[in-house]
Amino acid sequence: MRAMHWELKEPMNRYKKALRKKNAFIPFTVVGDPDLKTSENMIRTMIDSGADALELGVAFTDPIADGSTIQKADDRVLKKQTKLNDVFSVVKNIRKYNNTIPIGLLIYYNLIYQRGIEKFYREAAHVGVDGVLVADLPIEEADLVLTAAKKADIAPIFIVAPTTTKERLHKILRHARGFVYVVSLLGVTGTRNHINPEVYKLLRLVRPKTKIPLCVGFGISKPEHVKILLSSGADGVIVGSAIVKLIEKNLSNKKKMIIEISSYVKKMKAATQ
Repeated sequence: MRAMHWELKEPMNRYKKALRKKNAFIPFTVVGDPDLKTSENMIRTMIDSGADALELGVAFTDPIADGSTIQKADDRVLKKQTKLNDVFSVVKNIRKYNNTIPIGLLIYYNLIYQRGIEKFYREAAHVGVDGVLVADLPIEEADLVLTAAKKADIAPIFIVAPTTTKERLHKILRHARGFVYVVSLLGVTGTRNHINPEVYKLLRLVRPKTKIPLCVGFGISKPEHVKILLSSGADGVIVGSAIVKLIEKNLSNKKKMIIEISSYVKKMKAATQ
């Protein structure tokens, strides 16, 4: 199939504006966890607490890229019969609350396929989504998604891992927009005590090859992780499991949940300064 080419203009200006100063903190949560109302309040709180961009997960029955913490969050959401329409409604409300913060979705391909690829991207753009990372879709099979994303002016976000070959890296960087998601370790999401040293080599490898921001995720949970990664060439950090653990810890006290998440986001954002 003929290779696609994007215009030089960055399709998602919100990412461009938010990440141009670098040192970005991007929190993750699964939309609808622990319930839709609390989830929306939590996302607003994360914005107010200093988030530079948002990564919002769409619950799926078989989230192969995620560890047990986020898998349990997906289970909580799915048990409440939360659908893609509900996710879009939350995003729409958040976009009304804040029209400048970039909003990215992390989703699995089956949900897009069942919706209809063009329809999904059209609806996502309509509610204010800026970027979509399809966790289980390799670049070699992404042509239909890339076409729909370009038509909807949504940034396609791809993962680069320590095992990514030079050939695959070239393909990813040719098509990626918004930012490149740099995976700090092999395996699934989850908090870790230490940063995998391989990520430093990966950042040094990728940085000269693209001007697109590099945001590191997987295993980040502490302010010292943030400081080390940003000083090593990352433009931003993505934190999910540590936040989802705070949700799980406070399921019986949602007020405390919001307070603890606000405090955590503020602490992690402070580490970017």
